[in-house]
Amino acid sequence: MITDLPDTSTAAVAKALVRLRDEGGAVALGRVLTLVIDASASDVERAVEAANIASREHPCRVIVLARDEQRETARLDAQIRVGGDAGASEVVVLTASGEMLEHSDTLVMPLLLPDAPIVVWWPQEVPSAPAEHPIGSMAQRRITDSVSCTDTVAALHRLRDGHTAGNTDLAWTRITPWRGLLAAALDQPPYEAVTSVEVHGEGTHPSVTLLAAWLGMMLESPVDLHREQGVQGVTRVVLHRTSGPIVIDRPDGRVAILNQPGQPERTAALPLRPLTDCLAEELRRLDPDEVYGEVLAQGLALLEDA
Repeated sequence: MITDLPDTSTAAVAKALVRLRDEGGAVALGRVLTLVIDASASDVERAVEAANIASREHPCRVIVLARDEQRETARLDAQIRVGGDAGASEVVVLTASGEMLEHSDTLVMPLLLPDAPIVVWWPQEVPSAPAEHPIGSMAQRRITDSVSCTDTVAALHRLRDGHTAGNTDLAWTRITPWRGLLAAALDQPPYEAVTSVEVHGEGTHPSVTLLAAWLGMMLESPVDLHREQGVQGVTRVVLHRTSGPIVIDRPDGRVAILNQPGQPERTAALPLRPLTDCLAEELRRLDPDEVYGEVLAQGLALLEDA
């Protein structure tokens, strides 16, 4: 069910939520967190769709602050989605313009679930310091997506310079399967040190950069980063050792081929991760991702010094 509230206030939206819950029998007690999405008006539906799918694993209240930069007058329009139109969540879309955008935190506060963790997600451009952002400062977890930024290199630098415990990036989440596969390959004999690393992948894709930074930091080895055109994400990783290299190829973005000295060739499913999977993974944890912070602070510096 969708309810439109044109030219309204957050107090009226809160009352409408209570009324709809009473009329429809929706229960707020099962909501485990509040997910606040700070997006441009043009990106609302993509973000809501991802949140709805993720909410089936993490029932939540979704509050979308849709920034209407085209309209100069101060106005707030709201839309409430419950039931089949909201997955396992309640979705409140606040379309704000003009002076209201300067006080985004005051728009969101009255609609937060009481005594529930707050997670903020920026699906497009990354703020300079997520934890200092008016909405980000209220949250336990702050999720960005440098893959969607106009300048991915600058976005990684901003995330590094403004990093605070509780920040994370979906570009980092996208390489979780790669990290697991590489760790499993190294956890087999012969237990030799890695002398150097090669990482191949898509142009300036931040996931490629973060994987190279993680490997260089964890293995304390020089990393050769090969940026390619016409491919998607990470396509190939080579770990050089004395007895021969460990090679993982994923040329098609679906299946990885693992080759190790003295062992038969193996394959493993390693598809490009959709946005919904990455968002759901980040909503599972509310504790700081310490490894991600170390990669930003130390791993990226190693790449720049190479």
